[in-house]
Amino acid sequence: MNRQWLYAQQPQGKIGTDTFEWAESEIPVPDAGEVLVRTRMLSLDPANRAWMMGKTYREALEPGQVMSGFAVGEVVESNAAGFERGDIVEGDWGWQDYAVLSPDRLTKRTGDVSLELLVGPLSVTGLTAYFGLLEVGRPKPGDTVLVSAAAGAVGTMVGQIAKLMGCRVVGTAGGQEKCDWLVSDLGFDAAVDYKASGVRRAIAAACPDGIDIYFDNTGGPVLDAALSLMNLRGRIVCCGNVSQYDVEKPAPGPMAVPGLIVVKRLRMEGFIVMDFYDQRAEAETRLSGWVTDGRIKAVVDVIDGLENAPEALIGLFEGTNWGKRAVRVS
Repeated sequence: MNRQWLYAQQPQGKIGTDTFEWAESEIPVPDAGEVLVRTRMLSLDPANRAWMMGKTYREALEPGQVMSGFAVGEVVESNAAGFERGDIVEGDWGWQDYAVLSPDRLTKRTGDVSLELLVGPLSVTGLTAYFGLLEVGRPKPGDTVLVSAAAGAVGTMVGQIAKLMGCRVVGTAGGQEKCDWLVSDLGFDAAVDYKASGVRRAIAAACPDGIDIYFDNTGGPVLDAALSLMNLRGRIVCCGNVSQYDVEKPAPGPMAVPGLIVVKRLRMEGFIVMDFYDQRAEAETRLSGWVTDGRIKAVVDVIDGLENAPEALIGLFEGTNWGKRAVRVS
């Protein structure tokens, strides 16, 4: 049988187990020109929640649909040229054991590295950090880089890449334990607990020379604080707004943004990782080299079992993950 999690209903506030519905169906059969894929690893991301809120860079989720999500899987049957049984592939086919897809929805991946690396640090997560920092942030040696949600999937990668670029790196994370880990294990220069009082003062103390690049994964109070501390011609990389996803009513944005952008000549730019896929091969080669030689620590927090995917996603928004969170399906 094909086990599936369906998107059951739009949450009013935080997601819960009733946001999803378990279903089972027959394993689909591929037609001519199609590929049957078995899910091996499922990526859990803040974007999963954003898709429930309305149309973004993709259509909004509708109740009754298979819950969307990026996955890494194995070809079990192919009626399409270029794909063979046993090939490792990635794509967006959602929270289920099996899916039938056309070749244009799949990307072949190497079988020479672990699936844990392929679901995050060497794929969408790592590429998001890489392109967001290097192409949008454009770091220079000596820059001060502030990263929010620094103990999460993208944040851990951004901070380490920024260090490789010769930057001073400060992260924000929830709780002193995670802050200490960022400094002691991942090489951040400083870290600030955003849950503690006086977050702006703490960030200012950690960034005494101001902020040149703010890599924003969260929006909210950390964005407010960072904007006021940006240096002349600073760059704000808008990657996510996770602090406003899993809430009943998103908070209004900072009112001072237009004035700050003008006075400080700031550049505030959003991006989607696919914008840079024409450079994907080179980026993956560099990321793989950095991980292989130990200059980047790939942190993947794996939960076993498709049945545990809802609780694992709920935990992501509660901050229980360290680094990339993924579900091992098979």
